[in-house]
Amino acid sequence: MARMKAVFALLCAVLLSACTLAPKYERPGMPVPVEYHKGAGLYGQAEQNLGWREFFTDPGMQRLIETALANNRDLRLAVLNIEKVRAGYRIQRADLLPTIAASGQYSVIDTPAEFTFTQQRMITRQYTVTLGFSAFELDLFGRIRSLTEQALETYYSVEDDAKTAQISLAAEVAAIYLQLISDRELLDITRATYKNRKGQFELVRNKFNSGVASQLEVSQAQSIMEEARSNVSRYETRVGQDENYLTLLLGAPLPADLPDVRKLSKVSMLADIPEGLPSSLLERRPDIQAAEHRLKAANANIGAARANFFPTISLTGAFGSMSSETATLFTAASRFWQFLPQVYLPIFDMGRNMALLDVSETEKQLAVTTYEKAIQSAFREVMDSLVQRANIGEQISAETALLKSTRTAFELASARYDVGVDSYLNVLDAQRSLYSAQQSYISTKLLREINAIQLYKALGGGWQ
Repeated sequence: MARMKAVFALLCAVLLSACTLAPKYERPGMPVPVEYHKGAGLYGQAEQNLGWREFFTDPGMQRLIETALANNRDLRLAVLNIEKVRAGYRIQRADLLPTIAASGQYSVIDTPAEFTFTQQRMITRQYTVTLGFSAFELDLFGRIRSLTEQALETYYSVEDDAKTAQISLAAEVAAIYLQLISDRELLDITRATYKNRKGQFELVRNKFNSGVASQLEVSQAQSIMEEARSNVSRYETRVGQDENYLTLLLGAPLPADLPDVRKLSKVSMLADIPEGLPSSLLERRPDIQAAEHRLKAANANIGAARANFFPTISLTGAFGSMSSETATLFTAASRFWQFLPQVYLPIFDMGRNMALLDVSETEKQLAVTTYEKAIQSAFREVMDSLVQRANIGEQISAETALLKSTRTAFELASARYDVGVDSYLNVLDAQRSLYSAQQSYISTKLLREINAIQLYKALGGGWQ
């Protein structure tokens, strides 16, 4: 027993001192400017991300996001994948230490007389109990350590993928919720427009019956009324589709007591984006962190490929007791032990190990390129959102002024037609312009909120 303890202690010491042949990891430089475009006015430092509850401040929106995070099936799959990869890492890590197992065996052999020395039939019984390890590889050149490091970085990457899915889900739920409210508002406006146009059609038709209006004016009033009726059906369809998509994202039915909000102005504004955000924030995006972890995993895999060129030493050892009777199985005379070291040295493998090393080095270059591309794509997403954000205020101001002027023009055209000063064609043009301005104004307000959500997502889920 003392010898076995000494051997085990030696194995642990050798294992803990084992080196690795993986190249030293160095993070690639960011292939984007250090600062965002000057027009965005974003410089300085940011140290902590803003949680989704602090950004999505509307109670109804928070409730939907919370439901989606708890029930969305895609997110659930991502979380289960984390558990799977984590178990794989634990399996790989277990190879760093020997697997010690106990076993017991009982055998009975009935030997015919012609095969025995005594020429008499013989029945042999054997009881065996052992404790030991089998084919444990000494990690002298870090092959197992490199594979363990690769499994760990892969686990980290999958975990960051789940974070990306969580951020994307929260942003998408918020965006679809705002889209639903926007479509409801457009539906209400379209219904009001249809009601107004229907009233005008009946008025013009009555004038025609009285000989005051022409058949052309009746046809024009009817065409614009039917156009509005068609738009009502179109927006009713969009509202239904928004609700269906939101239900899919939630992974559960829409809450029955969710307020029936029908105006974007009734939704709490999203948190504003502060000035002073550097491009280094991109390194915090979970998808970029996942790409870097995959790069580290590829780097560790090179160490495992290099170790294949060196000898592999595996050990098998056991301590136990063997006897033909159970009464003497655990006596000192029945004890035995064995120690079987084995060395494997590759000599000629048709270039297999060299090819494996080439593959691992190429995979690292692929991972570097993927990491750099992820940063560049993220930088573009942020810049696109910032460029849009820089101009959205002016666009909102212009849409507000346009809505006001078209409403005034419609009121004046209607009044002039009623007193017979102007033609009905001007009323139709003014009415169409007003309806178009109302649609454009609501769409622009939605665009402003969606832009904030996109920037929140592009920055990796928040800032401080």
